[in-house]
Amino acid sequence: MILDIRYDFQRSERIGLFEAIWGEDKNIDQLKKVVKNILNKKGFVFITRINKKKAKILLGFYKQAKFYHEANCLIIGTNSNLVKTNKKIAIIAGGSSDLAVSLEAKIAIESYGVTCETFIDVGVAGLHRLMSQLDKINNYDILIVCAGMEGALATVIGGLLPQPIIGVPVSVGYGVSKNGKTALKSMLSSCSPGITVMNIDNGYGAAMAALRIIKSSL
Repeated sequence: MILDIRYDFQRSERIGLFEAIWGEDKNIDQLKKVVKNILNKKGFVFITRINKKKAKILLGFYKQAKFYHEANCLIIGTNSNLVKTNKKIAIIAGGSSDLAVSLEAKIAIESYGVTCETFIDVGVAGLHRLMSQLDKINNYDILIVCAGMEGALATVIGGLLPQPIIGVPVSVGYGVSKNGKTALKSMLSSCSPGITVMNIDNGYGAAMAALRIIKSSL
């Protein structure tokens, strides 16, 4: 038996943001069924945390689908609910190990037509790398900061720049930091005032938070 997935078709009308499909814990039959329902209503399909095996099956059914393997995201179609704004978002990542989470955020943001740029490998262990990019980063209106290990990057940027900052703890690092809880607690304990913190590895959630900030100013 295939359990029905009750996709929230009215979410876009209520809050201006479409529902993403969590692909990790859904089997391929569930995914095929919900994708078919969305496309029958001319909706936009955005699946997060989908592995290569499931993605390959969906790519076989839908030639227009795009699979971003580094981000484990799959999209089908075009989002018709674009955000018309001149605001720009920067995604700042401590290292290349944070790439999957930062790319998940980037793909989600760009699906709304919002300008976004990623700054990779600017972690605090090599502070000169961050400082060399600081003037460029300062040109962006909202900053999403992805970092594992001790997660200090969000605090450092929060002490240097005035923009809204959305911290995303990432589940990479040695020993006790590997599951992301150390980075999460560090960001929640930040002495830089006003930092918003997402759950561990939640790049999509950070993207939606940034879009809510932008939409509130329109």
